[in-house]
Amino acid sequence: MDELALIGIAWRLDALRWVPSDVLYDVVTRDGLCMWPPDGDPPPASSDAELAARMCGGCPVRDMCLELELRTAGAATVGVWGGMTDDDRQALHPHWLRRGERAGGAR
Repeated sequence: MDELALIGIAWRLDALRWVPSDVLYDVVTRDGLCMWPPDGDPPPASSDAELAARMCGGCPVRDMCLELELRTAGAATVGVWGGMTDDDRQALHPHWLRRGERAGGAR
């Protein structure tokens, strides 16, 4: 993913900086499409990027999920969260840190 796209995502997530983590957690676990897969198994995919697209496509809380994962796992993020691979989220993390209140030293 290119730097401009990552910066755009970080700015978009900045709108969620005031939402408490417990609220994000409640919304993501309640409304996240991947929290309740229809048959319990992830969809078949040939790559993590394809899996992220299939699992998170159309999810109404995708940004909230991504924000929550960056808050809780930081640069150590693993798996498919917020429609991104772990490599893409790791690349996003420094841009995410530079946004809003996080720039003051918060995770």
